[in-house]
Amino acid sequence: MVVVTGREPDSRRPDGAMSSSDAEDDFLEPATPTATQAGHALPLLPQEFPEVVPLNIGGAHFTTRLSTLRRYEDTMLAAMFSGRHYIPTDAEGRYFIDRDGTHFGDVLNFLRSGDLPPRERVRAVYKEAQYYAIGPLLEQLENMQPLKGEKVRQAFLGLMPYYKDHLERIVEIARLRAVQRKARFAKLKVCVFKEEMPITPYECPLLNSLRFERSESDGQLFEHHCEVDVSFGPWEAVADVYDLLHCLVTDLSAQGLIVDHQCIGVCDKHLINHYYCKRPIYEFKITWWVTEKTVLAVQVSAHQVQPLLCPIPWYGLWSQVLQLPETSSRRVKEDSSQGEKEAGEMETH
Repeated sequence: MVVVTGREPDSRRPDGAMSSSDAEDDFLEPATPTATQAGHALPLLPQEFPEVVPLNIGGAHFTTRLSTLRRYEDTMLAAMFSGRHYIPTDAEGRYFIDRDGTHFGDVLNFLRSGDLPPRERVRAVYKEAQYYAIGPLLEQLENMQPLKGEKVRQAFLGLMPYYKDHLERIVEIARLRAVQRKARFAKLKVCVFKEEMPITPYECPLLNSLRFERSESDGQLFEHHCEVDVSFGPWEAVADVYDLLHCLVTDLSAQGLIVDHQCIGVCDKHLINHYYCKRPIYEFKITWWVTEKTVLAVQVSAHQVQPLLCPIPWYGLWSQVLQLPETSSRRVKEDSSQGEKEAGEMETH
């Protein structure tokens, strides 16, 4: 009698060792399930695209040639439409990309004919070029304003130690003070100085030099911290104090804050003998929210009141202080008080 079993004959060699085919079978990885096995109605790769491609970018519809999307090989669009990746379609058969399509037309125009966006859209298109990894577009946008100017500004701020940390400190102090006072705004003092040792003897200011040699012990006598909330400086660059103040206002305003500042004098702290600190001190007013009437009053007041410049030490010498004539000064004060009065009446009504 012959007994037939379901087992296949053992292919092991008499010595108990496995054959090469058995070893390979033991190390084979499980097969990746196909779209049908996984229960998804996804087409099998590679995906084929028509010559004219309809697109749905976050609800905005575009139509372009496949060669346009593949113009630059090292871009996300070229990779997406290479056939190696699956792209879903909407109900009308348009290939869908889950991205805001407001500025995708500018991206397509560059891929088609190299056209660049107008200045007011440069920043927004730059973000889209980053997302789609379009290197040639990024390079050209970086050489346009305002991105080109921003690169110069960041190079200047790179010389400023702890600029971002101090900027965050201004916001945090202003927030805490506004919360404690239950007020719409908060004020804080900021020292901004460019020179390494901004000190001036009262007796002979024109003969003082910030570059003259001092011993190490003498240098320690002049080191001090002004009584302010935040201090910026020193730095070595052509850009002066007013350039840094502009950077502060720009970066704070970019966070949605309303910023006003004015010079309220100098530190004037006695250091040694006849030497006093002459670092300029600025009062920053951070407003957290305003009404429309207040915004209108601030705009009217800004056109009426002219800012006074604060004297800034420059290489040890006092810069020329611009002073208004007595009649002009009186007129500025009257206009300022009138503007505040009008603002108060507007808020009352």
